[in-house]
Amino acid sequence: MALGWQVHGDGRQVGPGAVVAPDERLSWPRTVGIGMQHVVAMFGATFLVPILTGLPPATTLFFSAIGTALFLLVTGNRLPSYLGSSFAFIAPIAAAQADGGTAVALGGVLVTGALLAVVGLLVQAVGARWIDVVMPPVVTGTIVALIGLNLAPVAWDNVQKAPVTAVATLFAVVLITVLFRGILGRLAILLGVLVGYAVAVLRGEVDFKAVKDAAWVGLPDFTAPVFDLSVLGLFVPVVFVLIAENVGHVKSVAAMTNRDLDSVMGRALFADGVATTLAGAGGGSGTTTYAENIGVMAATRVYSTAAYWVAAGTALLLSLSPKFGALIATIPQGVLGGATTVLYGMIGILGARIWVQNKVDFSDPVNLTTAAVALIIGIANYTWAVGDVTFEGIALGTAAAIGIYHLMRSVARWRGTSEEAASPASVPGGTELPDRRQDDRPDPAS
Repeated sequence: MALGWQVHGDGRQVGPGAVVAPDERLSWPRTVGIGMQHVVAMFGATFLVPILTGLPPATTLFFSAIGTALFLLVTGNRLPSYLGSSFAFIAPIAAAQADGGTAVALGGVLVTGALLAVVGLLVQAVGARWIDVVMPPVVTGTIVALIGLNLAPVAWDNVQKAPVTAVATLFAVVLITVLFRGILGRLAILLGVLVGYAVAVLRGEVDFKAVKDAAWVGLPDFTAPVFDLSVLGLFVPVVFVLIAENVGHVKSVAAMTNRDLDSVMGRALFADGVATTLAGAGGGSGTTTYAENIGVMAATRVYSTAAYWVAAGTALLLSLSPKFGALIATIPQGVLGGATTVLYGMIGILGARIWVQNKVDFSDPVNLTTAAVALIIGIANYTWAVGDVTFEGIALGTAAAIGIYHLMRSVARWRGTSEEAASPASVPGGTELPDRRQDDRPDPAS
């Protein structure tokens, strides 16, 4: 694994239709700025999970930083990703806490991570081709889209808390994106949050008392897990959600960078599994490859892993500073609502981009029905309770996308009613990606 990065172009600009690849970087000041933007992007959701489940936010942030660094190492510095709190853990942690307390819930988180790590080892041993068969582009695109669109109510809930501040933040992001070139334009989300924060301060929406009372330096609180077989059934379904999220992340980055990343699919799953295991062992929430940061990459077109090393280091420092953590925690919900309105929408559109780049044929009723049903389940956040276990929109939508596709495709082939087109040329691993050398059109995410 090489930790060096080649400077992209002049290190200052990203040309039309171009992207900064994982093994490239812009100048270090710009890379640091973009890395900090990744921290801003993940902060709201990463803190939201421990706040909702009663886990210490600083501990969760600490393990997300450690997990991100581990992920970059295990994937050979080839796959840009931030590992933040997974929303899939909220329901099982809450249920486990009600039955046996926080330590028992952490035992469930640890076991979930261990199972995901085993899946990663299996994928790395036998190859990722079977994932392409199980989850073709119409399915992966649908999963990525429904993850982003499922988060829309979270953004709306934050917007409603302070609509004026949320709108100010949103408009700041939108205008900064098109008003400025170079690094200022690339840091639109970070600068938009700062503008929104200033508006919130002027409107009296920020309370600094906790910041004044907090210490400058201190370790987060660590808690040892306790294992209880009676609650493990609550956590096992989360493994399938984490697989879908990781696969969707790898496919999204591959599509946007025009690289075949299937060879690191198993490593990605293994790394996330180990990171989640460590979090469960010390008192943090389980991790996943973060959808929020896909939105940042889409906005900046910078996929450099150097920015993620900056993000991991920044998050680690913040987790060791209670005062700075308290300051970040003062970011009002209105500001988060405005920023996540942009980010979550970008995630949804990235799913559609996977369809476009892989030429998914929606005149085929199998593809059309697969996406249609799964998206509605994800957007409406359908729920299904089985005893004490509740499956929600992302899990049910993912299961629906995979199940409906293969059921309909199998029956259609058996009956001879399939409208499946001849498979187009594809890169190794089965995922067709456009050749940017022959396509000079502007990047649709720019």
